Amino acid sequence: MYFIINLLGVLIFLAVGVLLSKKRKDIHWRGVGSLLALNVFIAWFLTSFPIGRDIVQAAAAGFTWLVSVAYEGIAFAFPDWVHVPQMNFFTSALLPILLVVPLFDILTYIGLLPFVIKWIGKALAFLTHEPKFESFFAIEMMFLGNTEALAVSSLQLKRMKADRCLTLAMMSMSCVTAALIGVYTKMMPAEFILTAVPLNVINALIVTNLLHPVKITEEEDTVARLDDGGKEREPFFSFLGNSILGAGKLVLIICANVIAFVALAKLIDMLLVLIHPAITLENILGCIMFPFAWLLGLDSTEAFALAQYMGTKLVTNEFVVMLSVQDILSNYSRHMQGVLTVFITSFANFSTLGMIIGCFKGLVDDNKNDLISRNVGYMLLSGILVSLLSAGLAGLFIWYAMHRVSAEQSAEIFLWKREKRVLTGSILDGKIYIVAGGNHAAGQQN
Repeated sequence: MYFIINLLGVLIFLAVGVLLSKKRKDIHWRGVGSLLALNVFIAWFLTSFPIGRDIVQAAAAGFTWLVSVAYEGIAFAFPDWVHVPQMNFFTSALLPILLVVPLFDILTYIGLLPFVIKWIGKALAFLTHEPKFESFFAIEMMFLGNTEALAVSSLQLKRMKADRCLTLAMMSMSCVTAALIGVYTKMMPAEFILTAVPLNVINALIVTNLLHPVKITEEEDTVARLDDGGKEREPFFSFLGNSILGAGKLVLIICANVIAFVALAKLIDMLLVLIHPAITLENILGCIMFPFAWLLGLDSTEAFALAQYMGTKLVTNEFVVMLSVQDILSNYSRHMQGVLTVFITSFANFSTLGMIIGCFKGLVDDNKNDLISRNVGYMLLSGILVSLLSAGLAGLFIWYAMHRVSAEQSAEIFLWKREKRVLTGSILDGKIYIVAGGNHAAGQQN
């Protein structure tokens, strides 16, 4: 029964995206169908074969190494910020931008990054039926954080229309950072963490296609280059200096927006508590999320617990939830462990809204910023739907895996009984008596 509810939940999540779509008539159904089929395959592959998770982990390790190099530069200037048991948010999440952005700008300057985007984008676009850059951006955000992925795409963002910028803003709500995947796997089951990463990527494309479909011409489906328009490129070191300066400004803008958004959320919480101690943003969102948690194929008790964790994650972040459940996670069913882990593995929360808006303010013009700021609700909705779809799809195959293991165990028991030619069995006086091959055996009951 719960499997059927889980399957129904996935369909309902998709239906919510259709019902709340800004341009329902423009939804590219062929693309949605292709992406959904691809994600079903990914979910099956990652939940059934360890090699799939090994591939994701290897790619994540490469990006983790890149971030560790950034920490070397940070440690040179601020050793007491890096050489600590737990780095603060500013150091761990924002300062690496000072390496990542100039590095990708250098790759853009020499023409390598546009080349990679063009051909990888073409291959992905063939599978996903999405524009080349959006397809490549989805891969980018598997490993770069939301702000890093946007920052290294600044040239493209400046030249694309506002509607496409909004699409990327909505997709960015489902990012993770490769540098944090290793931390996640220390607190939650690694197989589910690594399953969530690619699922979120494809689901971000699906959800944005449903909520905010954008039609572009063939001429618009291009990859921006520095020499577009026949302009002469500025000298390399002048270009690099501007890139580093821009990255520094971006870090400060993002930090300011995060502080403001988190503080405003806390202020709302404190005002709600004045009405009643039980009324908080977390509890309100938990109540709203309960039907969706139940649709993930859980009984009412586990669904209620999951809904509360969902609310906590949206108001705070995934780390708060991971720290609160890591010691009690084994008390829940395996299905609950899986859908909870997959749901919280993303940056979809209120503070991320501040990061994305701050990032766009530092990269694009006011017209694009205004459109993104007016659609904050859609950005949050996009992040929630992506997490629900990923958890729902993973949940289906967790059910399948559990059923398969149970069937294999039953088969093993049957074969053992047939091999031993067990005919009868009885329990008398706390002892087990088994008639096997005509011989009587006795053993103490466990």
